[in-house]
Amino acid sequence: MGRIFETRKATMMARWNKMAKVFTRISKDIAIAVKSGGPSPDTNSTLRRVLQNARAANMPKDKVEAAIKRASGKDTTQYDIVLYEGYAPNGIALIVETATDNVVRTVANVRACFNKHSGNLGSTGSVAYMFKHMGVFRLNPEGLNQEELELELIDHGLEEMGEGTGEKGEKQLIIRCAFADFGKLQHAIEEKGLTPISADSEYIAENLIELPEDKATEVLELVDMLEQDDDVQRVFHNLG
Repeated sequence: MGRIFETRKATMMARWNKMAKVFTRISKDIAIAVKSGGPSPDTNSTLRRVLQNARAANMPKDKVEAAIKRASGKDTTQYDIVLYEGYAPNGIALIVETATDNVVRTVANVRACFNKHSGNLGSTGSVAYMFKHMGVFRLNPEGLNQEELELELIDHGLEEMGEGTGEKGEKQLIIRCAFADFGKLQHAIEEKGLTPISADSEYIAENLIELPEDKATEVLELVDMLEQDDDVQRVFHNLG
């Protein structure tokens, strides 16, 4: 077990803007989870995962309950998950995950972001081969026997385990598995009585590219603009 390498994160948005965006993303995740598996977290493991992420983001309980209620209604918006791939300036690969009810609008907005920041929107598969689709769990390491936990979880799909940090610099234990093993590993973690800080699917770059600060900033400006779009859920890249 060693340190988990993570991509650099853009931190340009004002805090209130960022929190509002996080709540919007989680609300869409709730809608998708409820539509696919029902409104009860007891029987819907995907919804259970999303609610963990809502708690980690300090999303107010009334907002969470309202999102579940809306998603349970007959007239709720139907979102589709659509991925876009391309290159930021300086050869950095991007995967843009969107949840949209209007693909025409979304692709136009994503293309406009790439064009404005000297990027190139590519075709499906143009950069995906540089990433691994993985399940990622973040745990509070306090009181955990990490070596013992690693051995126990290997049989449940664990591929990578190491130290990382949260947005405020707090220590976290990061556990990764192939996305196909997400449910199996989630169940194993819950069986041990552990509640993840967050649990999600991510596209993890196989190799990271280091850039000087000025060139990295050009990339992060594009990432930031994409993340501010209402249809964009998350942006993954291979900037080290």
